[in-house]
Amino acid sequence: MKQDLLTIVSNAADPAEKQNLMREYIQACALRSLHEGGAFKNLSFVGGTALRFLFALPRFSEDLDFSLESNENYDPVSWLTKMKRDFSRLGFEADITWNDRKTVHTGWIKIAGLLHECGLSARPEQKIAVKIEIDTLPPEGAITEKKIVNRHTIFAVRHHTLSCLMAGKIRALLTRPFQKGRDWYDLLWYLSRIPPVEPNFLLLSNALAQSSEVNYFLPELGWKGSIHAMLNMLSFDELKDDVTVFLENPNDADLFTEENFRELLSRG
Repeated sequence: MKQDLLTIVSNAADPAEKQNLMREYIQACALRSLHEGGAFKNLSFVGGTALRFLFALPRFSEDLDFSLESNENYDPVSWLTKMKRDFSRLGFEADITWNDRKTVHTGWIKIAGLLHECGLSARPEQKIAVKIEIDTLPPEGAITEKKIVNRHTIFAVRHHTLSCLMAGKIRALLTRPFQKGRDWYDLLWYLSRIPPVEPNFLLLSNALAQSSEVNYFLPELGWKGSIHAMLNMLSFDELKDDVTVFLENPNDADLFTEENFRELLSRG
């Protein structure tokens, strides 16, 4: 309910945390709606928000990313129509749009008034937004699981395994035309896990082969060697600036050093 969100946000310490919690509550409501609408018969939950909801990644995320696993009865418009009704029932007037003209289908959930009610904006019309992306031609090789999640509300999702999610993250690091601190934080999180996580190599290979631009991957070095080579080109201060606002503990940004990444990449 809307009052639940306002209560959660009111207890947050600073504006960045308030906005992160607000967005996460909206994400949870959207995932619940997709679950009820049967969307996970077709979709798998992927990306940074999946890491947070499913594996307790200690950083907030902005978007909801999905991989299309089956075209049979794929009907995102009906799912989003239901989602608009569900948000209305919870006390939110959500503006939901959809664009399926490209391979990655894109939607937006935009809600006005919340930022103003929580003291984060002087303009009542300003909207907080959550982007939805569905990759309709994902690379082959993914393995999926199902999990029940209880975060703000309870729902079940199909999702990529942790090793497959790691493959997707490495693909982003090696192909993205710009560097995001959030990607590098997630890599640090993967590499420091015990027991260690290895990417799904089949999925990673297919994902790199599918990418039109592979900026840094050097086949003779493999993915770890390629990332080692990238470290020389990074501005760690810029990466820290990008990610700090999304961290549960902003002091985690102090882990962003070339030495830490090289040590973690050298393990095993």
